Amino acid sequence: MNQSEESLIAETPEPPYYAVIFTSRRTTVDEGYAEMAERMALLASRQPGFLGIESARDRVGITVSYWSDLESIKKWKANVEHMEAQRPGREKWYSAYTTRIARVERDYSHGLR
Repeated sequence: MNQSEESLIAETPEPPYYAVIFTSRRTTVDEGYAEMAERMALLASRQPGFLGIESARDRVGITVSYWSDLESIKKWKANVEHMEAQRPGREKWYSAYTTRIARVERDYSHGLR
């Protein structure tokens, strides 16, 4: 799921909606990571309730996925392929991570809508 420069910022609907914020610190192991990250972004985009995704990496990685409701997030968390991808994440790709879920009450944009 290669994103063009124009689509690096997710175009979300009017709030409220939810954000899942995955913040991570990577290990030096890179084997298979890019392919798995691309597969998970594609798989998430096909889930009911998915609204968009944004990702950036420098010293820390931050991926934010946007969802219409908490039930959609719960179903994504329980997705079998997503659960299987978490194992190598814990075992070889991430030295630390945290996941936060937040309700978006307001958003402000320039140059999108």
